[in-house]
Amino acid sequence: MAIQVPAPCELTLGMVCIDKAIPGHTVWRMVADERFANPAGTIQGGFLSAFADSAMGSATVTWARAAERKVYTANAEMKISFMKAVRVGSVLTCTASVLSGGRRALFAEASVVDDSDSLIARASSTYILTPRE
Repeated sequence: MAIQVPAPCELTLGMVCIDKAIPGHTVWRMVADERFANPAGTIQGGFLSAFADSAMGSATVTWARAAERKVYTANAEMKISFMKAVRVGSVLTCTASVLSGGRRALFAEASVVDDSDSLIARASSTYILTPRE
């Protein structure tokens, strides 16, 4: 299976990776587009969850790559807490890091902040690693 970079979900959300220099750590940015607004006019939580998941998933890949491993990563479970509603048009930044990892699984977390550096959401997730050739 070929891997598409950037992934279709990242293109849909308008996500851009702005830093992946440190293995196991990535920083992403996206604009809170009106297409992702709920009926109340703020960004729907599922889109924020997808943003955090993509950032954490890419952090898992950079972590594995630094260990000279080629893997597929899959989110096995995820928890997210929302702290504040997001205005349409806000510029969001998600910082994701691998906290602990082993041969078959790892644990990552992410924080999403808005353009005034206010905490929007915190997420944590367990990822399953599958070797790829």
